[in-house]
Amino acid sequence: MISSRNVLVTGGAGFIGSHLVDRLVVGGRSVTVLDILSSGRERNLNIAAKLEKADIRSPETREVMARARPEIVFHLAAQISVSASVRDPMLDADINIMGALNVMEGARLAGARKIVFLSTGGAMYGDPERLPADESLPARPLSPYAASKRAFEQYLPVYKHSYGIDYSIVRPANVYGPRQDPHGEAGVVAIFTRAMLEGKPCKLFGTGEDERDYIFVGDVVDLIVRAAEGTGTGPYNAGTGAGTSVNTLFTELARITGYSQPPVKAPPRPGDLHRISLDSSKARHELGWSHSMNLADGLARTVEWFRQNPA
Repeated sequence: MISSRNVLVTGGAGFIGSHLVDRLVVGGRSVTVLDILSSGRERNLNIAAKLEKADIRSPETREVMARARPEIVFHLAAQISVSASVRDPMLDADINIMGALNVMEGARLAGARKIVFLSTGGAMYGDPERLPADESLPARPLSPYAASKRAFEQYLPVYKHSYGIDYSIVRPANVYGPRQDPHGEAGVVAIFTRAMLEGKPCKLFGTGEDERDYIFVGDVVDLIVRAAEGTGTGPYNAGTGAGTSVNTLFTELARITGYSQPPVKAPPRPGDLHRISLDSSKARHELGWSHSMNLADGLARTVEWFRQNPA
């Protein structure tokens, strides 16, 4: 259990962030959420958490953190779309590097003890030379999104050396589950699920044989909390170790939802990887973590949530 009473979560009204906030509240923490609500939703937010609406790039972010005086900062707010980063790499860097540095400065000035950074494992290793990819493989970003995440990772040990702020890095694979936004460009499970339930076409980019490692949101939250409690810096991969093709994912979701239409084929998107799966042995050995949700059960739970929460 996290001993720190006051914690702050950037992006805490978002998909992963809101699940993390729920977990922290249940654990008895006093949680401040910093979120501009550009993609997060206030309805996702636990009523016990205090919402502060601010852009992570703004001076107001540092003011919020000074008032909250968190002992631990969980930094999840980000520009998360690979294709959006390819279209506008400067905006991606502005949010994911400059915004993250603004959060880090706020944490330093507020006297925070530790920052836990949600990076990316699905995009960090490029198309790696071996699978599943572990943390010993070099970072090989193939998109501005992955490059910006990697850039901020490198600031964290600098801040620890210069200012004494501890940190941990979590690199999740492709996260899915309840509350994921089906209207953006990230999150194929949510996008397919909502389209299938509404009887709309599902767009499939490329051949559909590209493989991703799909990890349930609850398992990722568990690793984030364990990283906050531990003394290691990581990075810690959060994955299942298995790759699943988009075609297979489509077929399984169609079975669960009763969808009968074929997918609509579209050209591959710039920046997308061909195959990725993550080895999470480091998290298992250092933090006692392993994923508990298998893909079939996780997809069924996700579809049921979308059924009960129509757009």
